[in-house]
Amino acid sequence: LTYALRNRADIVAEHIRLDAASSSFMARTVSGDFKVELPIGGAFQVYNSLAAIGAGIGLGLSIGHIQNGLESMKPVPGRFEPIKTKLYNIIVDYAHTPDGLENLIRSARALSPTRIILVFGCGGNRDKTKRPIMGKLAALGAEIAIVTSDNPRHEDPVAIIDDILPGMTGGDAEVFVEPDRRAAIAKSISLARHGDIILIAGKGHEDYQIVGDNVLPFDDRQVARELLGIDG
Repeated sequence: LTYALRNRADIVAEHIRLDAASSSFMARTVSGDFKVELPIGGAFQVYNSLAAIGAGIGLGLSIGHIQNGLESMKPVPGRFEPIKTKLYNIIVDYAHTPDGLENLIRSARALSPTRIILVFGCGGNRDKTKRPIMGKLAALGAEIAIVTSDNPRHEDPVAIIDDILPGMTGGDAEVFVEPDRRAAIAKSISLARHGDIILIAGKGHEDYQIVGDNVLPFDDRQVARELLGIDG
C-alpha cells in the first residue's frame, strides 16, 4: 500500500483543513473513504495519519476502528503543541534537526500566518555541521528569526550561535541574536502581531536546559505562559 499527500497513491488525503490545534481531512483509501478529525495540528500529522491508515488496513482493521483510533489519540507533548492567545498562536516543537525544522516551518506556513517568528538554537556537543544548515532554513522560512541557546552542554552558547549565523546570510528573515533563551522567547512575544505564529523550536517536551554539568529547570511552554500571564 502506498500513501501520499500530493502524488497518486492507494491512500491519500483530500479537503485538508488545518489549525494550530487540530486537523481534518477526507481519507480516500482502497477500503473506502472516510472523514478524519485529528485532535492535533500540523500538516505532517496528516501525512503520519495516512501511514497509520495504511498500517491499519494492512492489519485488517475496519474503517470504523481506524477512524476511532485516529480521532481519540492524545496529542504528544512538545510536538506542534499550541499555546493560543487572542491575537496569535505560539507553537512549541521538538524540531532540532534540519529536517525537523524544515517540516515545522512548512506546517506553520500551511496555516497561512501573517508572519512566522522563529526562536531556535542548536545543542552543544552535537553535530556542528547542521548548525549553518538550520540557520539557512530559518532565514529562508521565517520572517523573523531569533537565534538563541538550546542545550549548550559544555560548549559556549555564543560560539554555537556563531556557527549558526553564517548560514543565515542571503535569507529574507530579520535576524536577532539573544543567547538567553527566556529573553529570546520574550523578544518573540514583544514582536508578535495579530495573525502571526511564533515557533519555539528545539526543546519541545523538555523541562530542563543542560548548561555544563548542570541540568537547570526550563520549559519553553511554561516560560511562554509565564511571559503571557497565562495559567496552566
